Amino acid sequence: MRNWLRKNPQVRTIRVAASDLNGQARGKRVPARFAGKVLDGGTRFPLSVLNLDIWGEDIDDSPLVFEAGDADGVLYPTARGFVPMPWLEAPSALLPLWMYRDNGQPYEGDPRHALASVVQRYADRGLTPVVAMELEFFLIDDSTRNLQVPASPRSGKRRKAGEILSIRLIDQFDRFFTDLYDACEAMDIPADTVISEAGLGQFEMNLMHCDDALRAADDAWLFKMLVKGLARRHGFAASFMAKPYSDYSGSGMHTHFSVLDRNGDNIFDDGGPKGTDTLRHAIAGCLSAMHDSTLLFAPHMNSYERLVPEAHAPTGIAWAYENRTTAIRVPSGSPSARRIEHRVAGGDVNPYLTLAAILGAAMVGIEDAKEPPEPVRGNAYALDLPQIPGDWSSAVDAFEKSRLIPRIFSAELIRNLVLTKKQEIHYMNELTPAERVEIYLDTV
Repeated sequence: MRNWLRKNPQVRTIRVAASDLNGQARGKRVPARFAGKVLDGGTRFPLSVLNLDIWGEDIDDSPLVFEAGDADGVLYPTARGFVPMPWLEAPSALLPLWMYRDNGQPYEGDPRHALASVVQRYADRGLTPVVAMELEFFLIDDSTRNLQVPASPRSGKRRKAGEILSIRLIDQFDRFFTDLYDACEAMDIPADTVISEAGLGQFEMNLMHCDDALRAADDAWLFKMLVKGLARRHGFAASFMAKPYSDYSGSGMHTHFSVLDRNGDNIFDDGGPKGTDTLRHAIAGCLSAMHDSTLLFAPHMNSYERLVPEAHAPTGIAWAYENRTTAIRVPSGSPSARRIEHRVAGGDVNPYLTLAAILGAAMVGIEDAKEPPEPVRGNAYALDLPQIPGDWSSAVDAFEKSRLIPRIFSAELIRNLVLTKKQEIHYMNELTPAERVEIYLDTV
């Protein structure tokens, strides 16, 4: 890591940061000449810093704050090392961290450690998840009270309509996307194709599949910071909030995954279109956990405006082959690439917690050899299916009382997240819709 700084002497300041439960980067600014202190001995934040609400405030009744004296944890660099921050004016770098207790044990309330714990369960079986994420976001002109699509930098006009797979729309923002690809290259984020989506000024970027689930979640976390920061340099906003416009589809974060054995073979591949018994067990695990883990796929009040029928987001708990109306889709294609697409999460999620929930649920299904119901056919919105929770409070309640969630997440993380969301529900209910949009637009 020191070599990176020596090779980049133009970097004068660094940020050291970890993800809190809402996916917000919490940390410090440090002169680059003092970076060695962090590399040698880590740095210290209160444990409660990873358990703040969406406004960045302490949780009122958290046992981490006054009851425990607001004690520190120690944070060490992750294997990612320094990452440039191309959205800032001055050359700067981010050093991602994760939190430990003073005794050297991982802090159970750190979302990255939650994912690491799930990944270890796969490793203990000689298995490796291979993950790819598709992230949708909106480009928005938020300079007035009413949100609207930014004026085209090329024509000066605003296209007030969704344009699915429009090359013209992508080309209208060519300079932004060129800078975005260059920045992803600099940050070693595996950005692949970009398309225009059904929403107003909405786009989707695919990140290439990765056989390191922690790195895949890092990529998604860093990508969200990059897109939001870079858009501001171009004079508009970018937002991953689930649904900024009531009349258009919302933004999702679809997650694709397969699993390799010790020989590098895909354990979902049976040589044909249906997939193996293990594929079905993993699907069954995802379906059985879906109701109780919805809070991780829809963590904010605005999230539930996306999860409505016939809005390109699932509402029923079901799976199918090659069917985008279901929560779980098994894409067609080469049997060697047989995989599961989990379609519930919004763009506003914490990637670490979302991926931990998905892979953890799949592992529960594999461990228990669960069998899923039959795959559905046709329009899943028209079928009588078990439903995903339709509001925030119900999702919090399901997560808190679940018997299955403790098989995936620690008691510490469950408690902290529930306290966080109950506090947010209380204060969000005091705000106007416009005030809610204002807080979500830049944070999630």
